[in-house]
Parts: sequence; C-alpha cells; structure tokens
Amino acid sequence: MGKIRVGLIGCGRISDLHYSGYIDNKDAEVYAVCDTNQELAKNRQKEWGVEKCYFDYQELLNDPNVDAVEILSPQPIHEEMTTRAAEAGKHIALQKPMTINLASANRMLACTRQSGKVFRISDNYLFYPPIVLAKKMIDQGEIGTPTNLRIKMISGGSGGWDVPASSWAWRTAEMNEGRGFQVFDHGHHLWATAWFLLGEIERVTSWIDSLDGIIDSPAVIMWKHKDGIKYGMCEYAFAQDMVIPSKYYANDEWIEITGTKGVLIINRCTGNIYAGPVLSHFDGSKWKSYTDVECDWAKGFIGATKNFIDSIKGNAKPLLSGEQGKEILKTTLAIIKSSKERREVYVEEMEKKFPYLYTRKRIKAEKRRVAGKKRFFSSVFGKKDISYAPQAKALTEDLINRFNPDLVGDWQCVIGLKLLPQGGVDETSYVLNIKQGKMEIKEGEIPETADMILKTPTGTWASLLLGKRTFETAFLTGKLKIDGKAEHGLKLKEILEL
Repeated sequence: MGKIRVGLIGCGRISDLHYSGYIDNKDAEVYAVCDTNQELAKNRQKEWGVEKCYFDYQELLNDPNVDAVEILSPQPIHEEMTTRAAEAGKHIALQKPMTINLASANRMLACTRQSGKVFRISDNYLFYPPIVLAKKMIDQGEIGTPTNLRIKMISGGSGGWDVPASSWAWRTAEMNEGRGFQVFDHGHHLWATAWFLLGEIERVTSWIDSLDGIIDSPAVIMWKHKDGIKYGMCEYAFAQDMVIPSKYYANDEWIEITGTKGVLIINRCTGNIYAGPVLSHFDGSKWKSYTDVECDWAKGFIGATKNFIDSIKGNAKPLLSGEQGKEILKTTLAIIKSSKERREVYVEEMEKKFPYLYTRKRIKAEKRRVAGKKRFFSSVFGKKDISYAPQAKALTEDLINRFNPDLVGDWQCVIGLKLLPQGGVDETSYVLNIKQGKMEIKEGEIPETADMILKTPTGTWASLLLGKRTFETAFLTGKLKIDGKAEHGLKLKEILEL
C-alpha cells in the first residue's frame, strides 16, 4: 500500500489540529480539502500545500484518488456525510460526537458495516500522552484496583484561540435542541476518557444548570461502571469572568483516579491552569511526578491520526470504533435524560421500548442481588467463624506477644472484651489494662469504669485475630459492637499490630 490520500471535509478551527497528524507523516497525506466557505478552503489549500480543493463534499467523494476522509463538520450532518462517504468506498474518521441520536447512529453503523471500510470516531483524549500513560499504569496495577474517577472541567469567558462566529452559531442551534456545548459536545471527550480508563458505564445521575441561560454549566454528573465496584464523577464549572491560559480552547480539565493502593492525577488537558507536573502518582507513601510526558493537547490529535492510518493498513483496531462511539453517545444521552427527568438512568434503557419500566426493574433486581449477597456472605462467614471459636482463648492470651510498647507512648486505657457464646464455646470476658507502656490481660469481670468495651461472638473474634476478617467489616456488619470511646479501638489496633 502506498501513501494513503486523505480528504478533510470541513476546514474550520478544529481542522488545524487534525491536519497536524499528517505533517511529516510517511504513511499518509492530506490530498484534498473541502469547505462550503470557498475562501477558507482556498486558504487551507495554500497554507498546507494541498493538491485538491473542493467546495462540495460530494465532489471530493467522487474523486477516485481519495482513499479516506476525515469528516470535521457539525454533528447534525454527520449521518448524511458518513453515509455518502461509505457508499463512495472511503475509509472514514468522523469527528466526535458520532451523531445526534441513536436511531441515526444505528443507520450509520449499518451503512459503514456494509462498506467494509474503516469507520471510526475521532477523540484526541484517548491518545493524549498523560491519559495513555495513566491507562498503562492502571492496567499494570500501579494503584491497585481502581475504584473512583473524578474529572474537573472548567471553561472561562476568554482565553485561548479565536473561534469563528460561524462555529458558535451552529453550536447555539444545537443547544436550543437540547444538546449543550458542554455535556453533549465536549462531554464526549470526558465520557470517552472515563470509558477508556475504567470501562463501560452502567448508570448515571446528573444535575445540569446554567448561569447565563446558554452554557450548560455548572453541572455535576455521577456514574457507576459496569464491571466491579467503580464509580465516577464529573464537575463542570463556568468561570465567565476568568481568562483560561490555553493555546487552544478556553477550558481545561484535570483527572484523578483512585485505587486500592494509590492515586493518579492528570493535572491538565486542554489548557494550562496548573503549571506543575502533568502526571503525579501517590503510591501510599510518597508522590512521584512525571515531567517528561508530552502534554501539548495537540499530541492527542497526532495519536488519533496514527490510529486511523494504522487501522486502514490493518496494523491496529480503530479507536473509537463506530460501535464504541455509539456507546459514548448513549451515555451522553442518558446523562441529559437524567437531569431532565431528575432520576437515575441506566444507559441501556436508552434503547428500550419502555425505558422507565426497564430501569425500575433493574433497580429492583439490583436490590435483590445486593440483599442476597449480604445474606450469602453473612451465612458463609458465620459458618467459618464458628469453626474458629475454639481458638479464641489462646489467641486472646497471645495478644501479649503482639503488643508493641514502642507505639504506646503515654496512652493508658482499660478495655473490656466480652466474647459471646458461639460454636459450643461459652461466654468469656477479658480486661486489657494498658498503662505506663505495658499491657496486662486478665480473664474475668469487666469493670464499670472501663474506657471501652468490645462485644463480639467468640468465633468472630478469633477470625479477626487470625486475619480472616477485618475489624472494619465486622463493625459495619454488626458483628463487632463498641461501647464507650471508640477512638481507643484504633489505638488498640495499632499497638497490637492487628
């Protein structure tokens, strides 16, 4: 295969960044440009040294020398352009969001599948080097199991490059039809990033407001991912009197991913509000800053172009594929619906005949599943706890060997331990007296003056000392009860190294 010849349909502001992926590209070149604004199209042709210039995109599609197209037009006309490009046998990279509704997306997918050519949705965030590195670190277990994702997006009243009035005109029309600047258009980047980092989104809830009646911000969006216990949150802020330091649009984002053993923070994306390291990693004891990661927002467009060309050559899978782009669109529409209807929305309900009933059914099923899971674990752990009951006495008396006097300091305390009958073992009480850096354990009646009393079944206590259960889980499930000053319990765990 020779050099792939690409036609850019749409020469507006964003085309600068898409074109950057073809500069010094050994595998592909921009062969043609097209825009209904003839002066703009001619200026692009001259500026980039492009061979062909068209004012009607159908003429560009009719050009047999064009192998592939990048469609950089407003989303309301994505379906028509994509369909015609597929019928013309062109590979297609389509600017996000995919289209304006799911019926349109389904028609586009059917047509592009039939063409047998590459069809992908362009999203530069999935190729922005700090996000790519964060994804790699998550996959390698650097922060353990990821559980939380938080995105902060701020847009300002000024800053960055000039955006033509024509761009604002079509976006305003979109807003009037319920597809806002932030949540629908820019939101695609953020939901795609959440999907890329932690997987598909199952359900959402959102609050979308406006300070000026035009920009759909401030907003707060929350969601749950499908696999595992993973949650996300996005906060939009509109700082209308703020200048955003940026080479591109007047906005910026930062992203925080928390796992079971660490934290990752991507400190900036579009703009440059935060001047420090672009990526930081906390491993539970110290921070590590990554300062050698490319962090110019444009780098994501270069990576997206490479993926498009590699997928045409058969060396990579398109990211996002058409099907993946539809999933992001579905998430966006669910977020908008949640705010309008003021309720939790399952993403899958967006294609159901009776969506509200579908979600009610899912919620009931989830409640039953969670209740059943609790009963199951209570039953399983209860049975295991009983088997450990005979060890409770020896394990309690052995606490003296776990005692670390170096951690006591000037702390002194009297702690009562009441072990309730379980597994054929009778009730037993102990008193732990900590004073002057020493600990004494005695079996017997607990004095009324005890600072704290722990009550737990004998077998459960043994399972705690054996490390089969955590104290936190036992407490939250009601298996461990605390009377008195609960803060002494944390200190006790520390000095006994439990």
